[in-house]
Amino acid sequence: MKILLLGKNGQVGWELQRSLAPLGELLALDRHSTDFCGDFCGDLNQPERLAQTVRDWRPDVIVNAAAHTAVDKAESEPDLARCLNATAPAALAQAAADIGAWLVHYSTDYVFNGQGEQAWQESDATGPLSVYGQTKLEGEQHIAASGCKHLIFRTSWVYAARGGNFAKTMLRLAAERERLTVINDQFGAPTGADLIADITAHAIRAALHQPALGGLYHLAAAGQTSWHGYACHVITQARQTRPELPLKVTDIAPVPTTSFPTPAQRPLNSRLDTRKLQQAFGLALPAWQLGVNRMLAETL
Repeated sequence: MKILLLGKNGQVGWELQRSLAPLGELLALDRHSTDFCGDFCGDLNQPERLAQTVRDWRPDVIVNAAAHTAVDKAESEPDLARCLNATAPAALAQAAADIGAWLVHYSTDYVFNGQGEQAWQESDATGPLSVYGQTKLEGEQHIAASGCKHLIFRTSWVYAARGGNFAKTMLRLAAERERLTVINDQFGAPTGADLIADITAHAIRAALHQPALGGLYHLAAAGQTSWHGYACHVITQARQTRPELPLKVTDIAPVPTTSFPTPAQRPLNSRLDTRKLQQAFGLALPAWQLGVNRMLAETL
């Protein structure tokens, strides 16, 4: 089996290089990649070249882990966000349909309006609040309309041990300040890039044998918390794991979203109902705390 991975150096893409490698021949690209002849393109800003790469290499599975994910910046560059999040996935989907390949794509809870307290189901009405959310929704719609075989995973609050993340930011600030203020009215589940990558590999194997499994799924760790609850857990766990850490913080104060105005509006409710994914693929998603604890153990 031949697998084309786009966005190889992103949080999820890096983990996908590991999880997809045992499945077959893997060609992993990012926006700077070319092959030795300069013919293969991994740049979502060049949709036509992306599609040509698919037609030339003819993979059995395309995994698109690249996107415009700078949520606030997307408000000021909507054309670029739309190209990367909607136009490029549309081109990939059409090319996948042309050669009979599967397309695996990642989306976000930002396609919803963030209202209420119930976990979002795949069939719930969408209502994005930002350019990022709108363009990611358009990408989903283009893929579905193409008729290609596909798996779309909506996820939320993604982190990885590699690179920057919320937990590392909290630990840095906790070493500098005695008091932190953290938002307590946005709710979701911190979800590790390693978990997303492992489930992706499992789902690809299953879908290749049962094409009816294709479609849209919500993928997030089990449970829920607020950013404030997340920060408190990180600090507590860090102190237990490394008591010698010089953390000054003594007060982690909860504040509303309005305390931190941003160009893009964030959804307050990012809870995702993952029952469809678990039932379809025979999976049990671990509690969000387990993944965060493991990440902290690796990085502290």
